[in-house]
Amino acid sequence: MNTTYADTVTRSRSRACLPTEETRAEETDAGEARAERDLAAALTRGDPDALADAYRRWAPLVHTLATRSLGDAKEAEDITQQVFLGVWRGRAGYRPERGPINAWVVGITRRKIVDALAARSRRTALVTAATAAAGTRVLRPADHPEAVLDRLLVLRALETLPHAQRRLLSLAFFDDLTQVQIAERTGLPLGTVKSHVRRGLHRLRGALEPEHGAPPATRGTHE
Repeated sequence: MNTTYADTVTRSRSRACLPTEETRAEETDAGEARAERDLAAALTRGDPDALADAYRRWAPLVHTLATRSLGDAKEAEDITQQVFLGVWRGRAGYRPERGPINAWVVGITRRKIVDALAARSRRTALVTAATAAAGTRVLRPADHPEAVLDRLLVLRALETLPHAQRRLLSLAFFDDLTQVQIAERTGLPLGTVKSHVRRGLHRLRGALEPEHGAPPATRGTHE
């Protein structure tokens, strides 16, 4: 079949009109950028669907960054939740001229990770100080983390009490004794034990409540 000059020109023009791989990539990027701008606008308007969309898009990235930094998948899950709570609460503060919304989300993630690492450092320092203060008392690694933290907070607060109150409350919190058992062990009248425990608990709550809430209830503080 003979090919005419006109046929050749037509095919050349058709090939020229076909999008190249680079053109398709540019169009994809442009479409993604538009979608992110639309998402950002909806989010700043307070559209909860936009928050759900943001979570679907970037939660895996946030979780990966947190896991790599903290080395704990469970803690990374908590950070991920905190990040998107921060995204929602801080949505009015997002400024498109300062960068795309995905970069803003990553910035929040980094701040939350820094906060988590700082909190971890404070807990480590507290463990060290409390262990030193407790002398031979050993905190078992197998203890539930919240129980360990409660014990450390109480230990630190007990150090602020007078000797008699500290001694009796230590028997209550750490030996899990009732007031009757404390009186039997120490030889003190039950009324004296009750008076010391009552005053000690009042001071202990005052030391703990401003930052951490009241100390956990224990059987040892009752008859």
